[in-house]
Amino acid sequence: MGRKKLVVLTGAGISAESGLRTFRDSDGLWEGYSIEEVATPRAWKKDPQLVLDFYNMRRSQVREAQPNAAHYALAELEDTYEVQIITQNIDDLHERAGSSQVLHLHGEIFKMRSDRDEQLVTRVEGDIRLGDKAPDGGQYRPHIVWFEEPVRMIEPAIGLVQQADLFLIVGTSLVVYPAAGLVQYVPRGIPRYIVDKKIPYGVEGAGFVAIESPATDGLPRLMAMLKEKGI
Repeated sequence: MGRKKLVVLTGAGISAESGLRTFRDSDGLWEGYSIEEVATPRAWKKDPQLVLDFYNMRRSQVREAQPNAAHYALAELEDTYEVQIITQNIDDLHERAGSSQVLHLHGEIFKMRSDRDEQLVTRVEGDIRLGDKAPDGGQYRPHIVWFEEPVRMIEPAIGLVQQADLFLIVGTSLVVYPAAGLVQYVPRGIPRYIVDKKIPYGVEGAGFVAIESPATDGLPRLMAMLKEKGI
């Protein structure tokens, strides 16, 4: 038999320990901005410069951040399992820690795309500026799924969850949809775990083994548990 497939859903909690703040940490404000100002198609139409400035700042913050012990723990699990990470995060900390299979539900901060054709995607390391044009003449915008936009990676993510032999949630409050709905597709009867500093209501009733602690502490504990049980 091949190695068991471990599917991991990660959220902002794992990146927060690397110093990357989320809008949910601060009363609906993200680095002092409301979501409506910087993370919707309407914001882009109204003030593209503000949106670009905001994400250029985010890109700079991510570049300076470092993977933490939780990111490295997930990468280490590839020694034992076939690990597929599905992340709600736009940073690249999973990849930098060594995880080889990462699906980004909400886009990637180090990519940009045409605001005319979302298939025209390219890598970006520095700032995106007004006047930076894609091959189709569209203005480059962050390759981020904004609020009120469809989450196109949700279908591939559902397919991955349905193939899981084990399922793990790390650092997410399970309130952002459609990502939170992935839990509904976990195969019945497989081991399921959650590591979070505040376990969402109702999860343990859904058969999850819960470790209520920050990811950097909880993931090593989970790894020891899996090893002990021989799962």
